[in-house]
Formats: sequence, C-alpha cells, structure tokens
Amino acid sequence: MELCETYRIPHSQLMGASAGGRWTALDRAKAAAWAAWKADVCDGCGTRSAEWDEQQGGDRFAYVAQTSRCLGCELIEQEQEQVPDGAEGRGVRIGLIKPS
Repeated sequence: MELCETYRIPHSQLMGASAGGRWTALDRAKAAAWAAWKADVCDGCGTRSAEWDEQQGGDRFAYVAQTSRCLGCELIEQEQEQVPDGAEGRGVRIGLIKPS
C-alpha cells in the first residue's frame, strides 16, 4: 500500500489485476485501512498503541530501547546551533547534500 500511496495508483493496478487505473470498492477500502493504520503509528518511535496494550493483544515488553548514532543527524544538529535566534533564523532548515 505504501507504493500505491507513493505512485497514487489503486492496489489492483499495482498487482496487475486492473486495467485503466480505475479504483474499485476493494481498492478504496484498502486505501482507507492503510490511512487508518498509518494514523496510529507514532511519529517518534514508529510503534502502534495496540502493540503496547495488553488488552488488545499487545505486549508491554515487546520492544527494548536501542541507542544509535547517525553522523548525518549529528552534523545537522551542529549546523543548527549556528543559526542565529530571532528573525534571521526563522524558516532556516539544515539538510545534507553531497559536495560536487
């Protein structure tokens, strides 16, 4: 469904079962279910609340925390510290590009 969302095509077309790219009732139902599933995913950690809720079949101890370091994120944070506070710094975004 992620590919369908990216390319804005019905699932049946992705699977090669639909000609013309028309959305069937099943395609619409799958897209709605995908949207609902995505809405429940935490932006910060990527888990869903049901995964933690034992009353919904989840497991409070299903995950353990793991520390990792991304040198790209570190570089972005260092550059962000150089952006001045106040009006000059509004709307400034730091990204990574490969030097030419």
